[in-house]
Amino acid sequence: MSTRVPTLVFDGDCGMCTTLAGVVERYVRASESDFVVAPWQRLDLTTLGLTPQQCEEALQWVLPNGMQYAAQDAVAKVLLRGHVWWRPFGAVLLLPGINQVAAVVYRWVAANRHRLPGGTPACSLPAAQRKAS
Repeated sequence: MSTRVPTLVFDGDCGMCTTLAGVVERYVRASESDFVVAPWQRLDLTTLGLTPQQCEEALQWVLPNGMQYAAQDAVAKVLLRGHVWWRPFGAVLLLPGINQVAAVVYRWVAANRHRLPGGTPACSLPAAQRKAS
């Protein structure tokens, strides 16, 4: 694994995920040099130590040292790395109890993202059936 900055890896086939990644780029990230935000379909996953299955299942946060965080933990780590006013939200997401509830909410949203605002029908298809980007 060799990146110089943390990398937020999202599903570029999902309209909701792409929209939320744009929100992170515009409002959470303090500057472009803080971390990379990219769809997994355009990355060398081997270099990041990830598999397509991991990226299809959840948001991924990969640090330069190879540490990986997924799902609600990835969200928390992004918030902790963002503008100073987002950091308390990231810290709260990692608290015991709250983190477990966030995990349940994250899994529900991930399973139903094609039904939520910004979601697309492609979000509900298995990766093998999705139209290539």
